[in-house]
Amino acid sequence: MLLQLDDVVLRFAGNTVLENIRFGVEENSVASLIGPNGAGKTSLFNCITGFYRPQQGSITFGGEELLKRKPHAVTRLGIARTFQNVRLFREMSVLDNVMAGQHCRSRAGAFSAILGLPSQRAEERRVREICEECLEFVGIADEADRIATNLAYGHQRLVEIARALATQPRLLLLDEPAAGLNSSEKTELVRLIRRIRDERGVAVLLIEHDMGLVMEVSEHISVLDHGRIIAEGNAETIQNDPAVIEAYLGQDEDELELT
Repeated sequence: MLLQLDDVVLRFAGNTVLENIRFGVEENSVASLIGPNGAGKTSLFNCITGFYRPQQGSITFGGEELLKRKPHAVTRLGIARTFQNVRLFREMSVLDNVMAGQHCRSRAGAFSAILGLPSQRAEERRVREICEECLEFVGIADEADRIATNLAYGHQRLVEIARALATQPRLLLLDEPAAGLNSSEKTELVRLIRRIRDERGVAVLLIEHDMGLVMEVSEHISVLDHGRIIAEGNAETIQNDPAVIEAYLGQDEDELELT
């Protein structure tokens, strides 16, 4: 198991946000974490990536314990993420935004940069090549020199994914990647997620409210409700699970789409 959570408990001011969470993500797989609004999905992502520190439990990645690691150390270990709301550097180009993702892999220090040493120039060329390839991979290489926030919303999402891929992860966490996308963009997103797994060997874990997309792309689905995992399995199992159907009662029909 690439990522494994065991008995993770997270509390804020006496309120239990996550209760005895147990689940994992396999190497080279696409998994989804779904559940009603407020179920604790993003909080779980924040625990994995070091933004929150659970009071109890264990989170291991490739056999390494994550709970005492800071976010940058988790990224360096091989976990990258995107966010619900697009987070780009507003005045920077698309390429510069993606190059920021390579910072965790950089070796040249400030001294080398100030002096413009050959090692620093060589590393800058290497970083640029990696990031240009990431932009090519997600399909927006021709927009590398544009200011990132001037792009259409769907392409801003792709910049975030490219930046995450530039960290050279083994596991990519996508937090509602289909939010705000039209139907054709969602179709392309499904293809991209599969390519990330198949061509780059990167496992993907996504939080997503579009159940059609989840059922199409996921090999394994975990359902979170009120901070607890209530069901796990493939798309067919989840679609027919009474506990999942009950958890989603009261959701808008367009949001539910379990069948």
